[in-house]
Amino acid sequence: MQKIKVLCVDDSALIRSLMTEIINGQPDMTVVATAPDPLVARELIKQHNPDVLTLDVEMPRMDGLDFLEKLMRLRPMPVVMVSSLTERGNEITLRALELGAVDFVTKPKVGIRDGMLEYAEKLADKVRAAARARVRPAARAPAPALAAAAAAA
Repeated sequence: MQKIKVLCVDDSALIRSLMTEIINGQPDMTVVATAPDPLVARELIKQHNPDVLTLDVEMPRMDGLDFLEKLMRLRPMPVVMVSSLTERGNEITLRALELGAVDFVTKPKVGIRDGMLEYAEKLADKVRAAARARVRPAARAPAPALAAAAAAA
């Protein structure tokens, strides 16, 4: 059986390390690369062709939601958002799902190492599910004039 290839994108070296430890601890998946920001991730996607991307929201140089939007338009792939800002019902979470993210995991706000290890099985399950997801290119929003005309009709 071929392992699920995962690329972890997070500006925190600690989180990247913990994600690698959690994912590589699973018999059916492996982290092929990690990136501190989306611009580095873009190059690593070309090199490693991962099956799943884990993506933080707040990062330097480009935020995760902007990157997610571009990724889904240009090279759709399964994405699991992993952020302290992603919680059930949260506006950022809903936006990420709307843009094409498959699922999300909320990072712990305190006790990061213990909290992430506590989430290990949940994270692994979500990565597995994401790897099975069928992801399509994001539909472009209609031009404002077209949207206004359609709404008026």
